[in-house]
Amino acid sequence: MEQVSAVWAGVDAGKEHHHVAVLDPEGSVVLSRRVANDEPALRAVIAEVAGLAGRARWAIDLRDGAAALLLALLAAAGAEIVYVPGRVVHRMTGAYRGEGKTDAKDARVIADQARMRADLAPLVPGEELVTELRMLTARRSDLVTDRTRAINRLRAGLLEISPALERALDFTCTGPLILIRGYPTPAAIRQAGEQQLTAWLRGQHARNAARLAAAAVAAAASQTVRLPAEDVAAELVTELAGEVMTPGARIRQIDLRIQDRFRRHRAAAVITSLPGIGTLLGAEFLVATGGDMAAFASADHLAGYAGLAPAPRDSGRRTGNLHRPRRYNRQLNRVFYTSALVSITCSPQSRAFYDRKRAEGKKHTQAVLALARRRVNVLWALLRDNRPYMPPAPVIAAEAA
Repeated sequence: MEQVSAVWAGVDAGKEHHHVAVLDPEGSVVLSRRVANDEPALRAVIAEVAGLAGRARWAIDLRDGAAALLLALLAAAGAEIVYVPGRVVHRMTGAYRGEGKTDAKDARVIADQARMRADLAPLVPGEELVTELRMLTARRSDLVTDRTRAINRLRAGLLEISPALERALDFTCTGPLILIRGYPTPAAIRQAGEQQLTAWLRGQHARNAARLAAAAVAAAASQTVRLPAEDVAAELVTELAGEVMTPGARIRQIDLRIQDRFRRHRAAAVITSLPGIGTLLGAEFLVATGGDMAAFASADHLAGYAGLAPAPRDSGRRTGNLHRPRRYNRQLNRVFYTSALVSITCSPQSRAFYDRKRAEGKKHTQAVLALARRRVNVLWALLRDNRPYMPPAPVIAAEAA
């Protein structure tokens, strides 16, 4: 086959196999093949595609996971890679001939989008430290979800024993979990009494033992009737309390691992210098941005990626109609929104900005979003200049003459 000037290789990534479709400058398919997700097969197809043209541009619909091996091999080969989001592939598939959906068609759509569009983001494999943080933060998110589900099951089980106890105890804290494992029924709590319960909780190293014991005894005293199957419910509640504590301990362990790796990053001190951003949010920021501000030409670019730059949706005579963009990074949006919320309580400058927006008539959420947008500008400038945040000096009013 005669070599052409350039080709575009689209990859529909899968767990066991990828489908690779290669297009020439006219959009004709010059190669379409299912490739096993293992190193020898992937190396062979990368070499084959490279031999088809002087320039080969790869496009893929995944950033990690099943595509990790292929991305690593492409990076090692110095290949040019762009990212085509799955949402784009799904939306554009209907514009191509045929109603059926196949891996071959998806791979062709991905390749054709890379051929026609110049706005696709380049996919640069992240440094190892950021990759580790991505894995750890994803694992932490899973553990938090598991813990939340276990707490919901625990609350549902406790309602079968005592609604008053369920209302009185906060199971996001360790103390109530310790209490309910030892004393799961109102009768057991009443029999122990406040003094004995306080001493027992202190022996279990529960925080605020006296306050917790008093709340539990007050709730237990409000119910004297024994509900049906209380013994079985108490056994299940005891087990569920242990299930809640297990992921809680794992979350604390993984937090230490995230903290250790985040502090090794060159931008860690700058990121956490901005009020409201701690280790966890800082790690999520690095994961969402890839840890490299060179990918964002301006603060506006970063704000758009975070979904904090409104996009116009005008039509006909309707102008100035601004909405949040549909395509943005949810994780980065959460980082800036959450850190803005926290900064209101710990930064006088953030509080003053928030109060000013509220005085202008904005709702709470609108004021926090406006603050988050402003903080994007600040953090981008800090990272660009590699300098920590320094709060402005307080203005001292001049004495009256």
